[in-house]
Amino acid sequence: MRQDDEVTSYARPSIAAPEFRDSNGEVIDYGHRWDGSPPENTYSVDTHPERFAPLHAVADALVAHLRDTYDVDINEGAEVAADLLHPSYHDVVRAIRIRPNDPACASLTLVFTAYPGIYMHAGLLNDFHYPVCGCDACDSNWEGEADDLERQVLAVVAGRYRETIELREPDPWIGYAFTYPDGARSGGSREPGISPERLRAAKSILGRLSAEWSPWPRVDPSS
Repeated sequence: MRQDDEVTSYARPSIAAPEFRDSNGEVIDYGHRWDGSPPENTYSVDTHPERFAPLHAVADALVAHLRDTYDVDINEGAEVAADLLHPSYHDVVRAIRIRPNDPACASLTLVFTAYPGIYMHAGLLNDFHYPVCGCDACDSNWEGEADDLERQVLAVVAGRYRETIELREPDPWIGYAFTYPDGARSGGSREPGISPERLRAAKSILGRLSAEWSPWPRVDPSS
């Protein structure tokens, strides 16, 4: 059985979800507020960013799971936030790098921000944000963002993550793809800010991979 076909032992921790009310005293049902297009006055307005605070607890649980289950080295310190392709828009509270002891596997860096939210650097050249946008119009909630974070972390761990580089003019195109049991998600963007040295190093490493990054090796239970 391939490692990525095994059932993961990760479970989301029990979280007392924060509750917020509108000016009428009604509970705000984030994620289900708009039937159709959101009102114009909700764009660029971020009323309760603190609703995303549970993402920090979810990220902590993921780090604990990865530490206990896989053969990895873990580094914690503000300096590992430099792994991000682009610096965080928000103050960094914590930053944790989880690096498998197999160079064929993609590493992960989780950056906890004061917003509060999580930035994730996966592999060599891709950053992911949870949430991507917390404005009232986007209407995202912490549960949906936690779903994405967990799915993407576990896809990387299972070897279901791929990065690509296309050298286009004037800027390189950096792509990614996650494969999930129920489908796939891919994307990419032009990245003008990557240093030539970082780009060359990434291209060399990715060129040695057959396709996706490899599944992370598990801890040897006999050791």
